[in-house]
Amino acid sequence: MDSFKIATFNINGLRARLPALLAWLEREAPDVACLQELKTSDDAFPAEAIRAAGYGAIWHGQKSWNGVAILARGTDPLETRRGLPGDVDDTHSRYIEAAVHGVLVGCLYLPNGNPQPGPKFDYKLAWFERLLAHAAGLWESGHPVVLAGDFNVVPTDEDIYNPRSWLKDALLQPESREYYRRLLAQGWTDALRTLYPDERIYTFWDYFRQHWQTNSGLRIDHLLLSRSLAQRLRAGGVDRWVRGEPHASDHAPTWIELDMGATVKPRRNAGRAGEASDGAEAVPEKPAATATKAAPARRTAATKKTTAANKATAANKTTAAKKTTAAKKTTAAKKTTAAKKTTAAKAAAAAKTAPPTRKTAAPRKTATAKTASAAAGPAKAARRAPKDKTQA
Repeated sequence: MDSFKIATFNINGLRARLPALLAWLEREAPDVACLQELKTSDDAFPAEAIRAAGYGAIWHGQKSWNGVAILARGTDPLETRRGLPGDVDDTHSRYIEAAVHGVLVGCLYLPNGNPQPGPKFDYKLAWFERLLAHAAGLWESGHPVVLAGDFNVVPTDEDIYNPRSWLKDALLQPESREYYRRLLAQGWTDALRTLYPDERIYTFWDYFRQHWQTNSGLRIDHLLLSRSLAQRLRAGGVDRWVRGEPHASDHAPTWIELDMGATVKPRRNAGRAGEASDGAEAVPEKPAATATKAAPARRTAATKKTTAANKATAANKTTAAKKTTAAKKTTAAKKTTAAKKTTAAKAAAAAKTAPPTRKTAAPRKTATAKTASAAAGPAKAARRAPKDKTQA
């Protein structure tokens, strides 16, 4: 095959989200799918439904917790390891490994580590140490290898929407990040970050505080490539639409495409695969030309999707800000009206309790007025007296 698509998906409960898994497999058709957090025992794994969808599978289940699986389209994965070596007492189902079409695939679910500090964080670091030892052996083997899964590590502050909100979380602790850095230092290539060195790419949005709606995500699902596969990396992305479905997992499938039809011509100064500028150069043959030309278009489409998501997020935040401002203005107006009503009520109450106003006495008549009145009295009397009839 010329193009080889590998994906990783923390399903967060396989039996509860089996319809979502089958819909994704039908629409996106990865050649290999690594699943984490099956949360189901081995005997309850839905092998028949997955086989009916065209996929063979191997799985390492555990009731209610953990659980990993590798699905292969049109074939059965050849299991090479079940469980991470280094601790015979570790009963957690967190690692499974298989060969598919000549590529060794390691599917892992690294411990979360919360709360920290504490025994769970200590277990996370101890598990990481065992992974480093096993990964070193895989790297030195020279085989084409992919380590894919939920690493439960945010590598840098560029891989999270806001590190301040997660400073105490085990995913961002300096020890966790140092272990991831040591893993890359072995030579592994972080595929998604190589394809998108300057973009914020998220694979996980938790269920709280509207993190999906506001694109407040984290990048904790990774695909690490050995040297020979890093040279064949052509495209990659995140199937965000899966996260937007009803009753979705809090993760979205993350995938890459490898050009397996290319011949590889190493440079003289070829270094480790993690050093992109010093790595080997892939020279595609004619059959791989179509895939090579399509890769920029895929990257452009993925970039447009990311830009659209960021614009939508900004629009949502702007709308929310406008609504908040309007609400504040309405509240202020209501407070002003209430204050006026309170002032009027106080004034009315004060008017009712105030003592009545005294009437001012009319000014007394002066002596001159009295004299004039007395003088006028006889005249008025004379006018009112009847005339003498005898005189008439």
